[in-house]
Amino acid sequence: MNLGLLSTVIGLVGLLFAIILYFWIRSKDAGTDLMKEISGVIHDGAMVFLKREYTILVIFIIVVFALLAWRIQLQTAITFLGGALCSMLAGFIGMKAATRANVRTCAAAKDKGQPAALSIAFTGGSVMGMTVASLGLVGVGIVFYFFGGSTETSSIINGFAMGASSIALFARVGGGIFTKAADVGADLVGKVEAGIPEDDPRNPAVIADNVGDNVGDTAGMGADLFESYVGSVIATIALGATSVGIADSMRGAYMQLPLMI
Repeated sequence: MNLGLLSTVIGLVGLLFAIILYFWIRSKDAGTDLMKEISGVIHDGAMVFLKREYTILVIFIIVVFALLAWRIQLQTAITFLGGALCSMLAGFIGMKAATRANVRTCAAAKDKGQPAALSIAFTGGSVMGMTVASLGLVGVGIVFYFFGGSTETSSIINGFAMGASSIALFARVGGGIFTKAADVGADLVGKVEAGIPEDDPRNPAVIADNVGDNVGDTAGMGADLFESYVGSVIATIALGATSVGIADSMRGAYMQLPLMI
C-alpha cells in the first residue's frame, strides 16, 4: 500500500485544524483602540517585509527551477518548486497567526490574567507547529505517491527537500539580519541617544524592532523548521531506497516507514 495518499489526507486534516485554531485566536478580544492600532502597524510591517522577501525569492526559484529542468530532469524541478512553495506558505501562515496572537495575548493578560494569556500564546504557536507538520505531510505525501514507488524514481523526491532548504536559508538569514538590525538600531536611538528605556513607545524604532521579532523568529524559524522536518523524512526515505542487504520486496516498506511514523 502506498502511504503517500493517506499522508496527504492526514496532512490536510492537520491544516484544517490549524485554520480552526487561527480563527479561534481572531475571535478573542484585541484590547483597546491604541493596542489595535499598534498591533495593526506591526502586522502590516511584518507582512510588507514578507511580501518583499518572497518577491525576490520568486526570481531565485524560477532560475533554479529552469536549471534543474535543463540539467537534471523536469520532475525534480517540479518537486523543488513544491518544496519551495510549501516552505513559503508555512512562513506566511505562521506570521499571520503570530501577529494576530501577540496583541490578544497582551489583552488577555491585562484583563483575565496569566492562564488566559498563556492559552492564546500557546495556540498562536500551535498554528505554526500544525502548519509545518501538516504541509510537510501533504508535500512529501504527494511526491511519494507519484515517485516513491520504486528506487529508480525515489531520487526525484530529493528536489522537494532542496526547495524547502533553499527558502529556509534565505528566510532565516534575511529575517535574522533584519531582526538584529532593527533591534540594535532601536537600542542605539532609544537607550543610548535619547536615554529612554528599551521598548519605550516614544521610540518609533520599537515598531521596527517588533516587526523584526516576528519576521525572524516566526517566518524565518517556521521555514527553518519546515526544512528540518521535511529533510529528515526524505533523508530516511533515501536510506530505505539505497540501503544494502535489504530484499527488494521489503525496500518499499522501509521507504514508507518515515511516512508511517
